Amino acid sequence: MKPLVLRLHEPRELLALVPHLLGFQPRDSAVAVSLRGARGRVGLVARVDLPDLADVLHGPQVARALATHLDRDGARRSVLVLYTAGSAAGSDQGVDAAVAHVAEAFDVPFGGVEVVVVDRTTYRCLSCDDGCCPPGGRPLSDLESTRAGAEMVLAGSVVASDRQSLGQVVTAPGDVRRAVARVRRRRTEARARATADGPGALSRWRVEALVAWRALVADDPVRPRHASRAALLGRVEAGLHDRRVRDAVLVAALPGAGTLPERALAPGGADEDAELRTAVGRLVDPAAGLPPGEEVTAVRRALQDVVAHGRRGAQAPATTLLATLAWWEGDGARAAVLIDRALRDDPAYRLAHLLRTALDAGLAPGWARAGA
Repeated sequence: MKPLVLRLHEPRELLALVPHLLGFQPRDSAVAVSLRGARGRVGLVARVDLPDLADVLHGPQVARALATHLDRDGARRSVLVLYTAGSAAGSDQGVDAAVAHVAEAFDVPFGGVEVVVVDRTTYRCLSCDDGCCPPGGRPLSDLESTRAGAEMVLAGSVVASDRQSLGQVVTAPGDVRRAVARVRRRRTEARARATADGPGALSRWRVEALVAWRALVADDPVRPRHASRAALLGRVEAGLHDRRVRDAVLVAALPGAGTLPERALAPGGADEDAELRTAVGRLVDPAAGLPPGEEVTAVRRALQDVVAHGRRGAQAPATTLLATLAWWEGDGARAAVLIDRALRDDPAYRLAHLLRTALDAGLAPGWARAGA
């Protein structure tokens, strides 16, 4: 992935880029951007609600948390973009308070912060003189002809209208969902029987779920026993509720996984368990972490299909895996929204809580922190 480089005297390039980095058009928001190194390579992009940052009691703490996240990301400089319903040119108590809190929190680690205010029609860099940004601000139409925006569009980037639209999965037609549900129920019952029959039977059930997953991702016409796509979806949905199958599915998406997912499902595979943990650990390791390849698109599509066809309110496993993929791709905003949905389905889902902790701490995937 080619690093993005910005120049601080080009605020319109940054403003055109921010919605693409977030994946949605921010509103009533404060967005902090980490710029690494002497050239200003774009790093972490963190968004909070503007009222939270402006709050008299909690705003300073929110500002300090933003500064900590950017500092850990290796930021040399930082930019704060405030999206407000007021006027970029006029006085706004919320904007003034947010700027004051950030100015204090960002002073020591970064020597200050560049602030750009965006309203419905204009934008203005607060440190600019009138020759750069006139008193009334510059029109947002300036952003329509930026290089950064054009490059993101050409790369296939799509900006959602708001945060809640991120990662939305359209529910499949009822007749197809009912077909998937029948398979899911049969496979869930089969797991109960396999559990009673012993470790060998349970291992075979898990391997069958992984075989269905691989066929679903490959969209392979030579499917297990000529299974329909609905049958594959039902098998996978049932399988993902088994923690070991879910972990094998996650590892299967990682570079160089090979046959580790299958070996990890074998009975008593203690060595494979350790290898599994090591493989997942590389996701956060700056020295060993790799960015996702093109094959992750098929993985995402398969997981979205599981959610679209699956039982409503019971998609924490698939949704958490979608969130993990989004985080691995550097899309923290999408990951956060997906984790919210996973925890609504299952408030006690452990993997979702682990990823939520990483997101709250501003932890980027290892590949994104390499050389920070």
